[in-house]
Amino acid sequence: MASNIKGIVIAGTQSGSGKTTISLALLAALKRRGFRVASFKVGPDFIDPGHHTRITGTPCRNLDGWMLSRAYNQEIFNQHILSADRVVVEGVMGLFDGYDGKSEAGSTAQIAKWLNLPVLLAVSAGSMARSAAALVCGFERFDPELRFAGVLFNQLGSKQHLAYLKDALSEHVQMPCLGGMLRNADIAIPERHLGLVTLQDHFLSPAAINRLADVMESSVDMDALMACFSDIHPNFEPEPVPLPPKVRIGVAMDPAFCFYYPDNLDALTAAGAELMMFSPLADSCLPEGLDGLYLGGGYPELHAGALAANRQMRSQILAYSRKGIPIYAECGGLMYLCQELTDMDGRIYPMTGCFPFATRMLKRLKTLGYREITLKRDTLLGQAGTQIRGHEFHYSEIIPPVDVPTIYAVSSRAGASQADEGFQINNTLGSYIHLHFGSRPDAAATFVRACAEYSRKLMTGAS
Repeated sequence: MASNIKGIVIAGTQSGSGKTTISLALLAALKRRGFRVASFKVGPDFIDPGHHTRITGTPCRNLDGWMLSRAYNQEIFNQHILSADRVVVEGVMGLFDGYDGKSEAGSTAQIAKWLNLPVLLAVSAGSMARSAAALVCGFERFDPELRFAGVLFNQLGSKQHLAYLKDALSEHVQMPCLGGMLRNADIAIPERHLGLVTLQDHFLSPAAINRLADVMESSVDMDALMACFSDIHPNFEPEPVPLPPKVRIGVAMDPAFCFYYPDNLDALTAAGAELMMFSPLADSCLPEGLDGLYLGGGYPELHAGALAANRQMRSQILAYSRKGIPIYAECGGLMYLCQELTDMDGRIYPMTGCFPFATRMLKRLKTLGYREITLKRDTLLGQAGTQIRGHEFHYSEIIPPVDVPTIYAVSSRAGASQADEGFQINNTLGSYIHLHFGSRPDAAATFVRACAEYSRKLMTGAS
């Protein structure tokens, strides 16, 4: 019943504080105790939610206080906890980190207050002693509107180290210390240039999930932690029944293309799309009867050889683009639609050729941050002047010169202008920016209408 739903937010003092490991371990322990668990991830993250989903068996949803309105965040949260007993929200970066240094927009703290949930603060104390108390004290006092469940130390050297830290906290901090995790390489998830390795490439086995649960149970006072979960009383009206499918949209889904907000896919379905998953890596051809394509981000650079070798798939996508079938691509999807991809070792691989330019991988981060786009002309996602919010994070770049007009006017922090972005040729639209359709609910419906219009013209022409 809704009255039995309880939740908590897992936040860190900074990126790398161990909040993902703690969140996964807590999810595993709750599942093993027999709870029905729902999970959420604050911020524009595609990787951590996949590992959440593997443990809980239900899709992890993104919450974001800058890309999405307060009402949208609360609606998505309330909608997806109704079948759960316990809810875990994993934060982003440090607890107070977000869109800029002046506000709480986009931060974990903002979401915790919007949802009225207590915060479990994860502190990486591997190189800390009494100073940990000063750090926790500062976090505790920074925003009086926040509620803290307690602190959980990570990367400890020994049980004696934990005892020392507890003594340091005792006279300066009100929140309780609920335990601490020793350094443990056995539960670490490997990392690479965009963060943790994805679920597709690091599939958590039942044994690995059990190890996570064991670590949580042995490191934390679980009874005390469970008592800190706060009651949740969802206020949610059932969502409208999705429209009957009127178009079929192919969605690239495999280890090379796996970065999608579940809300984006849901929005397309609600607007009348039947989503047909396919693999540019493994499938020799697209699903039959498609009216559009959606290629999300991921790691095409790690699979460039296999993507290049699948000539039949590349040729079919290029033919679809030239025929005018609506195609929308983000980041890795954009790279796949270009002529060539140069990897970090300088090897060049042919891609589909829908766009007349190439991309290359860099050994350093190219760009990272929130983006708001304004459409400079009518596109597959909306009319000129439409604004949509999203996020950009990649190690690749387009190789100049580029003789294709841009259609996105882009701004970042506090309206600061960015280089214009977004390219559309025929009905193929691509950009490095991952847009969240929840920031502009009619974007998905506009794309579906474009697919339906193409299908109608095709049928009319055929008759």
